[in-house]
Amino acid sequence: MKAAVISKADQSPVFAEFETPIAGPGEELISVRTSALSHFTKSRAAGAHYSASGGLPAVAGSDGVGLTQDGRRVYFVLPEAPFGAMAELTRVSARHCIELPSALDDITAAAIANPGMSAWAGLINRAQLKSGEIVLINGATGIAGRLAIQLAKHLGASKVIATGRDKAALEELKALGADVVIPFSLADANPKAAKDYETLLKEQFVEGIDVVVDYLWGKSAEIAIAAIAKAVENARPVRFVQVGSMSGAEIALPGAALRSSAITLMGSGIKSIPLGGLLAAINHVFEAAGPANLQIATKSVPLCTVEENWNADSGKSRLVFTVE
Repeated sequence: MKAAVISKADQSPVFAEFETPIAGPGEELISVRTSALSHFTKSRAAGAHYSASGGLPAVAGSDGVGLTQDGRRVYFVLPEAPFGAMAELTRVSARHCIELPSALDDITAAAIANPGMSAWAGLINRAQLKSGEIVLINGATGIAGRLAIQLAKHLGASKVIATGRDKAALEELKALGADVVIPFSLADANPKAAKDYETLLKEQFVEGIDVVVDYLWGKSAEIAIAAIAKAVENARPVRFVQVGSMSGAEIALPGAALRSSAITLMGSGIKSIPLGGLLAAINHVFEAAGPANLQIATKSVPLCTVEENWNADSGKSRLVFTVE
């Protein structure tokens, strides 16, 4: 069969022949239709993600949409290594499949599953968001952040604050439900920028923020935690959910920031939430897609172009490979 084959962890997959999978007991053999390219997929393919199996050669792709051998249209996740989602066929545990609503097309389902899951799991499984609470999305201009805004409003948030480095993109977020947008630039060339960002955040935390969903980590997260410690009074709890690390894997965390605030720091992802919980979150996102009118920009390309598109900058849209 044809597939996106990874031979070396530091190289892009190549569209080539790979052995055809055979489903074992408790597994489904899936005829793949679509598979989206996410940071999670690329990280696992490179062997950098903690959930990666590491064995090569292997087929790229962590999740996708396809048909079971009895004709059911399903979303599937984490195929059995060395097989992946970016292939004509893959094998996956039957427990890792979700039947799709008929109104949700293949491309949208593949595109929305991973970023939607990260948003839903962060807001509900970890932060346990309640209707009427106030949410801040740190790093809201990306695909996952945009969905987090929409889902926070759908789940009853009374106010959503969005931060990001792209002023123009932040303004677009108001149409998706962001009530307040806070641009920032933390480049070394502007040492005053960090203080300005902290001041703007403190103004919001003084008014009250219940949940922070952080897609960036790095310097912006350090500043947000400092703002909580300095601005939040009377031990008002703030649940800080760390989802992504687009701005850096490590931060400096002063002990005083924890002692002087009622902040709860937590992560959201594989292993911090059982796989069954993550699959349930994806299913909730699929069910909410219509009622919440969830918006996600997509770009679809044939799987045979995987090598040239693997490192392409898709901007604000999710790249989805189609299998023909």
